Amino acid sequence: MPLGLRSKKKGKSKETSKLVESEAAAPAPAPAAPAPVASASRLQFHTQLAHGSPTGRVEGFGSARELYAKIAEAFRIDPAEIMFCTLNTHKADMDKLLGAQIGLEDFIFAHVKGQRKEVEVLKTDDVLGLTITDNGTGCAFIKRIKEGSLMDQTKVVCVGDHIETINGKNVSGCRHYEVAKMLKDLEKGQMFKLELIEPMKAFEKLEPRSKGGTLPEAKISRGRETLRLRTKGPATVEEMPNEVEEKAIKKVDELLEIYMGIRDIELAATMVEAGRDKKNPDEFAVALDETLGDFAFPDEFVFDVWGAIGDAKQGRL
Repeated sequence: MPLGLRSKKKGKSKETSKLVESEAAAPAPAPAAPAPVASASRLQFHTQLAHGSPTGRVEGFGSARELYAKIAEAFRIDPAEIMFCTLNTHKADMDKLLGAQIGLEDFIFAHVKGQRKEVEVLKTDDVLGLTITDNGTGCAFIKRIKEGSLMDQTKVVCVGDHIETINGKNVSGCRHYEVAKMLKDLEKGQMFKLELIEPMKAFEKLEPRSKGGTLPEAKISRGRETLRLRTKGPATVEEMPNEVEEKAIKKVDELLEIYMGIRDIELAATMVEAGRDKKNPDEFAVALDETLGDFAFPDEFVFDVWGAIGDAKQGRL
């Protein structure tokens, strides 16, 4: 449904509509950073390598990229080796992926690159059945494989695998929506080749973290406070989204998959945040273009996102 925004917005392509199912865990740009909390840079978090390691500590980070660098420094590894992080579990649990919000008591497990593998697949369907996400530092990986889909039948491909190349083209450094588009654009009826890297396998019987692994009580003022990481501006300590915002975020995340072929809960949260003070869909679309223009959101999608935010506010979700 056109919004009449072409004169206000940068030129956008509809090519990003209807990609593969994909999703991203990485922090997206925020429209405006709140005033920084002085203590945010001094917060300490405990961390381990998911496949097993001593416990380390990280502090003084304000973005996912800085966090990964701090973790790499703590364990003396290359930051590029870290594929993704999970919170409070060493397992590659895609429901526990670290995004832009870290609870002040959360324990961070870093999953690093393990075995390389490759697979050739005949594309017999327009939809591969993959959900792609990325870590915000150039590592796109598989978050979900739809049951019964083409890729579900390809047992070499697993949840958590980093997609390194597509038909020989290196896609390390690409965002999830770029990788999704490349997969969607693969010609139906043709063979294609993926080179993948799986996360290093975790020990099956890792001991759960002890109570001593939490932050000192003095550093936690409210249980629902989180450290919000930002790609622009300093990290801030904020309250978790309220119930209305959580419903809106979930719906927008679903719309991302329907229209864009990507799912990204943190991107959805940023979009809901951008719509808080907007009075109509035109204002909302301009705000999205200014902060998230690289995504080239279709007008129909923007309209439906605006409607989802309104439905959440009116209690219709």
